[in-house]
Amino acid sequence: MTTASAAAPTLSPTPVPTPAPARTGPFGRTLCAMVTPFTPSGALDREGAQRLADRLVSAGCDGLVLSGTTGESPTTSDAEKAELVAAVREAVGDRASIVTGAGTSDTRHTVGLARAAERAGADGVLVVTPYYSRPPQTAVEAHFRAVADASALPVMLYDIPARTGTRIEPDTLLRLAEHPRIVAVKDCSYDFLGTQKVLARTDLAYYAGCDEHNLALYAVGAAGYVSTVANVVPDRMRAVLDAFDAGDTAAAARRQRDLTELVAAMMASDLPGAVTAKALLTDLGLPSGPLRAPLLPASRETVGELRAAYERLAA
Repeated sequence: MTTASAAAPTLSPTPVPTPAPARTGPFGRTLCAMVTPFTPSGALDREGAQRLADRLVSAGCDGLVLSGTTGESPTTSDAEKAELVAAVREAVGDRASIVTGAGTSDTRHTVGLARAAERAGADGVLVVTPYYSRPPQTAVEAHFRAVADASALPVMLYDIPARTGTRIEPDTLLRLAEHPRIVAVKDCSYDFLGTQKVLARTDLAYYAGCDEHNLALYAVGAAGYVSTVANVVPDRMRAVLDAFDAGDTAAAARRQRDLTELVAAMMASDLPGAVTAKALLTDLGLPSGPLRAPLLPASRETVGELRAAYERLAA
């Protein structure tokens, strides 16, 4: 006599989600890590910065990050940083948020830059982990708290250990999330699991700082991105998140893949993003100007490769 097999449990059908509205992080969703245009003589190009900022915002950026890695912050003066904020604010008004880099290896200097950013009209400050001295996590935490206490501006932490030599560990981020003005993280940690742990346990708004991670991080709850590649294709970068928010994840994935060659050419070569972004912007006739030493311009061959990747994307 055969015994009937037990029936398999019935699973409830997975509900089909309705398209979600676009997310609104504390600084927007689609942020560009803007280059700092210089004149041929190497001075700050105020008018060029205004033209570039207006173009980026008109093409889909709802936030601009000034004086970051791509903005050559190590080689711009404190006065130039403040002037750049004021110039860009004049150009874009309230159409976009303005976050400006205030991070240095010196807590006292960083506090001063945060206060200057507030006076200049910034909406927030980007604060990188103190570099070179490689402080322990207790000192990293104290540094960020001191900066957050110094002004009324909200703070975006910048976790990029490949450049600073020091990680902002997930446990440190969990504690820092309790500070009312520490609201966001620009994530270049390349620790996707650690990022998800912090996302799951805090209200910190995460922004992908590596263009290849824009969609992946957004899919698990990030607020958006801070993109170097957006300097040249702001509309294409935004289209990825727009498709995801519309519920068309296949289109979002396709658009992200379409960007791969340009992202690789600009961000995965041996050259910093400031070098490749300025090279391509210059080749396209857009505001950019020279680099400041010790950075050197891209070779003619590299410029050709960048332009070819750009044109294949645009085709």
